Amino acid sequence: MTSQPRIITENREFPSLLHELGAGDIIACRLRLKYNEEHLLLDLVERGVHLIPSATSQLASRSKTFQARLLGSLMIPHTVVIYDIHGLLETVSLYGRHSIGKVVLKHDRKNAGLGIHLFQDIEDVYTQAANNVLPYPFVLQPFVADSSDVRVVFLDDYVEAYERSNPDNFRNNLHCGGEARAYSLTHYQMEICREAMERASFPYAHLDLMITKEGETYLAEINLRGGIRGAAIDPGSYRIKVEAIETKLLQRKTNEKSADQV
Repeated sequence: MTSQPRIITENREFPSLLHELGAGDIIACRLRLKYNEEHLLLDLVERGVHLIPSATSQLASRSKTFQARLLGSLMIPHTVVIYDIHGLLETVSLYGRHSIGKVVLKHDRKNAGLGIHLFQDIEDVYTQAANNVLPYPFVLQPFVADSSDVRVVFLDDYVEAYERSNPDNFRNNLHCGGEARAYSLTHYQMEICREAMERASFPYAHLDLMITKEGETYLAEINLRGGIRGAAIDPGSYRIKVEAIETKLLQRKTNEKSADQV
């Protein structure tokens, strides 16, 4: 007779059970891993442990470079992840061929607009990196002037979007002084959100979209959680919806396990 799966629902249970978990066990909470502990996600998946939210979504939420590798096709063209000076030199040539001037650099693990830097051109980035001022890895993107920034809160059947703007700063994050107003998503923009979530296995998400002055829409970032300042939904309702999604996924997984045992 097959034993029932072990189910972890709180982070404090994880450390003592790390080496005992096996195929069919379930971790139904976001793991609070330390920097560079993310390798444990791979180990858990290799052992057949099921994670809710998925291991991919948890890692992508922590790493902008991983996001760009997974979802670069949805981002502004010529988005590049830089891992070393050699890759940066190749990108210098790439951006030169396409006459790209100003560039935006995103540090791998900073949020709320604090890790975003604007450079006048990629040669400035190269100079800083060559002098060991910039830590690898990081994301480089062409700067898009006069673009709009739209935050989308996607919680199953609840979808809310609001535009963030900051007349005094190219960083539109509300943390950096931006203001918010309600925004109506187009069908195409909804499809971009769904495609990003499906590709990176996000059961729910906060997505940031970039809309150019020509009306083109690109994915800027995606996260499992984010600030809801500026959103209509209140923190209590938000938490209830997230917990409902995770409970539904957990129930589905346990039902699948029970069916396999019949």
